[in-house]
Amino acid sequence: MEIGKRIRLERIINRKSGNTVIVPLDHGVSMGPIDGIVDLRKTINEVAEGGANAVVVHKGIVAFGHRGYGKDVGLIVHLSASTMLAPDPNEKVLVACVEEAIKLGADAVSVHINIGSNTEAEQLRKLGRISRDCREWGMPLLAMMYPRGNGLNQFDEKAVSLAVRVGAEIGADIVKTNFTGSIESFKKVVEGSPVPVVVAGGEKMDSIEDILKMVDMAVQAGANGVAIGRNVFQAENPRKMTQAISMIVHENADWKEALEFLD
Repeated sequence: MEIGKRIRLERIINRKSGNTVIVPLDHGVSMGPIDGIVDLRKTINEVAEGGANAVVVHKGIVAFGHRGYGKDVGLIVHLSASTMLAPDPNEKVLVACVEEAIKLGADAVSVHINIGSNTEAEQLRKLGRISRDCREWGMPLLAMMYPRGNGLNQFDEKAVSLAVRVGAEIGADIVKTNFTGSIESFKKVVEGSPVPVVVAGGEKMDSIEDILKMVDMAVQAGANGVAIGRNVFQAENPRKMTQAISMIVHENADWKEALEFLD
């Protein structure tokens, strides 16, 4: 691996555990100023102090989320976008490039690809181009790979395995995807990927216990961490929620210990 990529990856992956806790905060483009991301600086402060290794934001938000104090947190600039009002929200377009992310001080960039969507071919073409640019500039690439569209079950083991493998094959350094529901099934997903896999948080869950159980099972299956947004930044206490998740991801705590910490 190029030295530039290695140095940047060390800023978003815990050296001791080899895992990462990423908090995506890029929802403003797709969903608007929803609860938890209205005041980005406050939210980033909460999750950073809670032990998040990195946050994901769009390029226009970087300046508004930069604190300049407190515990450091890695910066991942998201390059993809679509809104919930689009005729096909699964169609993702590029709204930034690797060079812009470099100028903003990013430690990595991320792209969102929907495998099985009507625009899969174009999205893969863009993933290939971004992967090439990342290699040129020594920039780590987080690929958010999901099986979506055409009646697909986005939690199906085979579909998720395919999506993850596509991301790795085209040059991602880390792949984010859906948890398939069990340790056994997700272990197969991880085994099929030559690069680290992190689990998405998905829709906002009502049960904190369910969130922590998912994180615990994913780590047991071999995941290298999580990339959880709404279930962290919309938690009653985002800082403590980040700490609880970090206990599982970095300290080998189980979900019961993490839940006890939150009580």
